[in-house]
Amino acid sequence: MKNEDGSTRKVIVTMLKTKGPLSAGEMAKQLGITEMAVRRHLHTLERDQLIEARLVRQAMGRPAHMYSLTEQADDLFPKKYQHLAMDLLEELELTAGADKVDFLFDRRKERLIARYQDRMDAKNWTDRVKELAAIQNANGYMVDLEQLEDGTYLLQEFNCPIAQVANQYNHACSCELAMFQSLLGPEARIERTECLAKGGGRCTYEIRQLPAADDTEPT
Repeated sequence: MKNEDGSTRKVIVTMLKTKGPLSAGEMAKQLGITEMAVRRHLHTLERDQLIEARLVRQAMGRPAHMYSLTEQADDLFPKKYQHLAMDLLEELELTAGADKVDFLFDRRKERLIARYQDRMDAKNWTDRVKELAAIQNANGYMVDLEQLEDGTYLLQEFNCPIAQVANQYNHACSCELAMFQSLLGPEARIERTECLAKGGGRCTYEIRQLPAADDTEPT
């Protein structure tokens, strides 16, 4: 029954994508089920923040709730942004050269550093590492952060949103490493030991804190 419910909700979401906004009554007629059954599915979709209702006045009769998809529901539909990105990068490489592609990744790196630097300022070493993990996790990298017995942090990314791009343009990976270094500061030593774009099962970074420099003047 759960599978049937899920299938019906998928049909409702598709219907709203292609024909919406619609009322519960209109959906019931198209689906061939009762309006009460439709409302049960709509309640679940509303709870999951995939649809929203708006009260609309009718020419005749009482106002009706019209249902439409939320922005969050847009993620349910196939996206192939990576193909567009690859096409644009390949076109740039053909027309302007590989250096221009690298320059593009460098500019992106600098923009990301500028975006996140404020979140690192005034934080101690441990908090900066945790903040970096939080940033990557929020960007879809599915991060796991673990501190080893010797104090080394093991940052693992189980998903790479730009893996297909990075597989062809390795400079993207170099820029990510450089961004980590910039955000954590000169006291960080970072080594990437595994990379998704190079066939690894994850991207793994070993992050160590370098000992403080001895500023004592020789006598």
